[in-house]
Amino acid sequence: MLYLEDIKLGDRFISRKYKMTLEEIQQFAYAFDPQVFHTDEKQAKDHPIFQGIAASGWHTSAVTMRLWTECFPVAYGLIGSESTIRWPRPTRPNDYIHVEVEIVEITPSKTKNDRAIVSYLTQTLNQNREVVLISTTKIVVFKREFSAVSL
Repeated sequence: MLYLEDIKLGDRFISRKYKMTLEEIQQFAYAFDPQVFHTDEKQAKDHPIFQGIAASGWHTSAVTMRLWTECFPVAYGLIGSESTIRWPRPTRPNDYIHVEVEIVEITPSKTKNDRAIVSYLTQTLNQNREVVLISTTKIVVFKREFSAVSL
């Protein structure tokens, strides 16, 4: 587990690769984002932007979250306070995606000296190193001396 003392500006974390299958893309879309460019191969081919099946951006985000938790093991979890997100290109069936995280800012709490807000830039890339998701996220990170009493 990583504590605030273990993290510094410029630190980088890289995840394993994850294969986005057609079946998983369709299952996620049927459950959470049922649009034809996520669910129907034939109709997706005629879409003016996607021109084929594309994973929901929320699916790509969910996989990104999974990969974050594996490669960036922050003590007490990734407690988000803010995030911006963009999907500059679609994630496709059989893409292998991975996450690259870089610490870009550490802001100590003004009221609690046992924690800080850590900002990190995430790029989720496919097998061709094309960015399919980019985000800046702020999380709460605790020092080793953290006590639940100070909440």
